[in-house]
Amino acid sequence: MKIFETVLLIGLILCAIACNFTKKLLPAVVIFMSYSMIMSIIWMILASPDLAITEAAVGAGITSILFFVTLKKINGIEENQDELKEAEDEQDKR
Repeated sequence: MKIFETVLLIGLILCAIACNFTKKLLPAVVIFMSYSMIMSIIWMILASPDLAITEAAVGAGITSILFFVTLKKINGIEENQDELKEAEDEQDKR
């Protein structure tokens, strides 16, 4: 059991570091979800099932869904800005 706990702690640390150094937003959200799921497993090992369920539902569930919705809206805004920039470039060429 000690090996499993050690692997979980190393995974938790790696997820935290990777989330901080990831440049793109989508992989950062996926890494954050992984962090929350690992933390949920750790709470179960520590005999705190109420915290484990809360971490899984809120950390990996609801928060991740909100992040994905936000990313979708951000990408929609960036696409519109790219189209506007292309239109301005075409007008400048004329």
